Amino acid sequence: MPLPKHIFAPPFNIVRCSHAVLRVRDLEASRRFYEGAIGLHVEDAGKDALYLRGMEERNHHSLVLKRGTEPLAERLGYKVASEEDLDRALAFFKQRQLPAELVEVPWQGRTLHAADTEGNPLELYASMHQAERILQHYGRYTGCHPQRIDHFNLFARNVQSSVEFYASLGFRITEYTESEEAEPRIAAAWMHRKGTVHDVAFTSGCGPRLHHFAYWVPGVLNVVHLCDVLATTGWLASMERGPGRHGLANAFFLYVRDPDGHRIELYASDYLTVDPDFAPIRWSLRDPRRQSLWGTPAPKSWFEEGTSFPGTPVEAPVHQFNPVMAD
Repeated sequence: MPLPKHIFAPPFNIVRCSHAVLRVRDLEASRRFYEGAIGLHVEDAGKDALYLRGMEERNHHSLVLKRGTEPLAERLGYKVASEEDLDRALAFFKQRQLPAELVEVPWQGRTLHAADTEGNPLELYASMHQAERILQHYGRYTGCHPQRIDHFNLFARNVQSSVEFYASLGFRITEYTESEEAEPRIAAAWMHRKGTVHDVAFTSGCGPRLHHFAYWVPGVLNVVHLCDVLATTGWLASMERGPGRHGLANAFFLYVRDPDGHRIELYASDYLTVDPDFAPIRWSLRDPRRQSLWGTPAPKSWFEEGTSFPGTPVEAPVHQFNPVMAD
């Protein structure tokens, strides 16, 4: 199927992915993991919620953990450029008969709760409370020195329709995986707004579900150091895949699971995609290097397990792809 053309004047302006809102069963264990091992900064802590951010981030939070009875991904957050964009977004979703309502959210104020065509619950806002920058407070760095949230990766029942919907919002494809059929289909796609490889990625699978969210770290050694930290602080079993390097995005990665099973990627070494004539990079399903340029092959859990969204049924993908796996 053809790739959608880029829309340089979208109906409203999404700046970037901003934050994830997750439900966890044990808030105290989650704090030990995300603050003590990963190295995120706890900006605010209450009885039933934690707000965390990376060392570079000035927004109040990029990860919200809420106490719940089961692990779920409550919302995926995106920042828009202005309050007017928030109003335009509300009109856009309502025109397409997609769920959309304006609510008040702590530290964000006026926020749009909506859902995309796949059923992924979204949270759009224009202005978040600003916190003191801690980028150069190097004495406070712990874990792998996570700098900022980078992207979401989602299991999608229909990757093609997801790509088309996000392309209508101004997202651009940077890399994609395509089948080798007579009429090729997109099996996975990486799309961005902020000028790096992706703000969101879609992979064909039982969905909608969150596969992982990712934080960008300063370099390869930060990822390697996190392996040492996890191995010596009681979190060795949380390491699911890596370290290694993807062919896609050139990412040097490590995937870990938090105490509730939510998957987080820590990674470095991607590249800029800001040029308006940037041409998407195509990968064949037959090429195992897209998943692992080198490194230990992904376990079965990496292909099958993800975090569900509240009240959103998980269904089988519309197309069954059989990619070549790394040995």
